[in-house]
Formats: sequence, C-alpha cells, structure tokens
Amino acid sequence: MLKKAIVTGYSSGIGKEIATHLENNGYEIIKLHARLENISEVELEVKTLLKHTQIDVLINCAGLGVFVPHEEISLAKIKELIDINLTAPIVLSNLLLRSLKKTQGHIINITSIEATKHSKFSALYTATKSGLRDFGLCLFEEVRKSGVKVTSINPDITKTDFFENLQFEPSSKENTFLLAQSIAKNVLDILNFDGVITDITVRPQYFEIKRKK
Repeated sequence: MLKKAIVTGYSSGIGKEIATHLENNGYEIIKLHARLENISEVELEVKTLLKHTQIDVLINCAGLGVFVPHEEISLAKIKELIDINLTAPIVLSNLLLRSLKKTQGHIINITSIEATKHSKFSALYTATKSGLRDFGLCLFEEVRKSGVKVTSINPDITKTDFFENLQFEPSSKENTFLLAQSIAKNVLDILNFDGVITDITVRPQYFEIKRKK
C-alpha cells in the first residue's frame, strides 16, 4: 500500500518538487483544497479526510515572504503571513497527529535560513519561520515516544517563484542559490534516514542576491 503524504504549497516551487519526488518514490499525495488561512475550512476538510484515510507524512511547505520596513506592512498582510507560515502548520499538525501516531509518521516543516538568524526588514517573516522551527523542535520532544518524527529544514535562498513579488531575487551566479529539486531530495533522504534528523540547515556555498530595478 502506498504511503500517503500531505504537502502544502504543492502547486509551485519547493512544494511542487517535493510532491513530485514523493510521487516518484512510492507516495500518494493527498491534496488539500481548503485555503490555509481559513482554519475552519482546513479543519472540516482534514476531519472529513481522516474518516477514511490515515496519513503517513505531513510536509508543511506553503509560505509567503515580505521584506520591507515593518511599519509599511499592512495589518492584513501581517495576518496573512502568520496564518499561512505559522498558524496553518500548527493547526495541521494538531489535526493529523493522532493519525500520524497510528502510522508512526513524519512531520517535516520547511522553514527558512531566516529562522536561524536576524536580518534587516525580515522581522515578520523571521518571526513566523523561527516560530515554526521552534514548534517542530518542541513537538518532537513531545511525540518521540509515540514513534512520530519531526524535522525542520531551514533552506537558504532557493531559486523559485517565491521572489516574484519581492524586491530582490537569487543571483544568477553559480553556487549562490539552491534548487528546489535539491530540497526535495533532502526530504527523501530525511524520510529514509534510520533515525531522526530534527533540524537541518542547507545553504549554497556563496551568498549573493540580485536587486530588482
């Protein structure tokens, strides 16, 4: 029987590559259609799903970014980032944990390099991603006796459409950015690891970004 995985953010970027890699390696991808910022919709869909399906893997990958002076961020945007980057993964973990305990499953949170450091104009984004990272690290200590594994992956700058509406993007120079395919391979390696990788930071060899005109 195929193992069943929920991957948020499966339609593009890192999430899409993760979903594709999992499908190519014996997993069935269960796609949620509820908007992650609408918790009541998410709850209803997941509870309906769990009436007939057990989940083996939850990968919280959906995310938004904003990197401007904090006073310039609208209250609606603040709420949106917190809802998608932090609240939704916490809620999904809550709703799926009983199922994951039955399957001795795995939660993987795709956070960010920003969860490990402090950067100018990143206060809101960093708050959501560091919160998600710490949530995962604490949750593992809570559930490890049940056989559930929890991992935080903290990728540095990765070449995806994440930067489409931002003021900067990855440099085109070699070894200054990661590829989404590489993060997806990390996910497979972590799922297949004989033990638990609780926290991993992946970075390109060099740092360089490109400012948009």
